[in-house]
Amino acid sequence: MAEPVFFAPSRAYTAGEIASLTGAKLANARFSDAEIRGVAPVQDGGEGMLVFIDGKRHGALPKGLRAAALICNQEIAGYAPPDMAVLISGRPVYAFAAATRVLYPLAARPGPITGETGISPAAHVAADAEVEPGAIIEAGAVVGAGAGIGAGTVIAANAVVGPNCRIGRNCYVGPGANLLSALVGDRVIIHGGARIGQDGFGYVPGPNGPEKIPQLGRVIIQDNVEIGANTTIDRGAMSDTVIGESTKIDNLVQIAHNVRIGRGCIVAGQCGIAGSVTLGDFVMLGGRVGVSDHITLGTGAQLAASSGVMDNVPAGGIWAGTPAVPIREFFRQIAGLRKMSKSRPRKSEPQ
Repeated sequence: MAEPVFFAPSRAYTAGEIASLTGAKLANARFSDAEIRGVAPVQDGGEGMLVFIDGKRHGALPKGLRAAALICNQEIAGYAPPDMAVLISGRPVYAFAAATRVLYPLAARPGPITGETGISPAAHVAADAEVEPGAIIEAGAVVGAGAGIGAGTVIAANAVVGPNCRIGRNCYVGPGANLLSALVGDRVIIHGGARIGQDGFGYVPGPNGPEKIPQLGRVIIQDNVEIGANTTIDRGAMSDTVIGESTKIDNLVQIAHNVRIGRGCIVAGQCGIAGSVTLGDFVMLGGRVGVSDHITLGTGAQLAASSGVMDNVPAGGIWAGTPAVPIREFFRQIAGLRKMSKSRPRKSEPQ
């Protein structure tokens, strides 16, 4: 179950409420008042817990299960114990995630660490900064001249919001995160240690070595974006670096200057996206994908983990490998290499 010290449920919900909130169907209405006080893995369960099973392969697991309620698909529902509320959903994991967000809102969107409200006397807020009522600026945070912070937004301890930056409403800027030259929409989550809007890596060869190209652009982060801990997003050189609405970026990702990421994209940990790359909408990058500069990944493209992308990927393309190629070609290459390695005799073997 979730660790109660760190994340306590907001309150107990009934199975009927969870069904209504998640769009699931309660299999037996007599369980509508069953009380749900938390969530747990299906193998652990427990009194008052909500568990879920996704897919057919776990169909046998609910037989010995103890829990207040189970979210599953129609096929699995028949395996559930008779004394348990069963919530039927076509997408069990989706419904379970929705229920977890309701039960544990602070796990979905972090809150202030110090418990302070308003502007902490230990924060530094420039006299001409605009902080809307309802925003929280915690101890140690710095808000620069001309910056704007929207209502409901939390600027956590030791975070820095640079001069003239704009942070929308109901956002969260985690501890130690820095924002410079950035405009941020509403409901954006920026986790601790992220660096937004620093210099891009722009140099030209000079007689005495590389000479710096001033980076004059901005970072534009649209609504509902989430940026992981210690991720870095450089500001544009002359134009802007743009992160599209509802895109989710993992921890430890590097996004260079002038990159444009579309709506609803997913970028997993340790990816590196070089300058002036364009991602269409709903692109998915697995962990440790590297993308060369000035590449375009079409809408819906998917790159397997550890791929190295050196050419444009068409919309809907699923590519893998280094250099990345369409995934069927990648598997043919792997099969060919394996066949060659087995057919070639070793030096110690007789010819």
